[in-house]
Amino acid sequence: MMTGLRLRVLRKKRGYTQIKIQLLTGIDQSDYSKIENGIRYPTVEQAKRLAIVLNTSTDYIFELTDEEKPYPRKA
Repeated sequence: MMTGLRLRVLRKKRGYTQIKIQLLTGIDQSDYSKIENGIRYPTVEQAKRLAIVLNTSTDYIFELTDEEKPYPRKA
């Protein structure tokens, strides 16, 4: 599953641990681990939080684009 791999690469690129992701997003570490390991997909709300924290787009997380750079955000 590419989604989990993309999240793992982004997380490590930013120097975050899974616990840090939990603190920044409110996603339980065990749930996040399952997402990274391809056991489950993130919900839309979780993907939104991850996109903000990892400075990417939900389209990138869900493999709809290969462009890692996020879209301009609304104010």
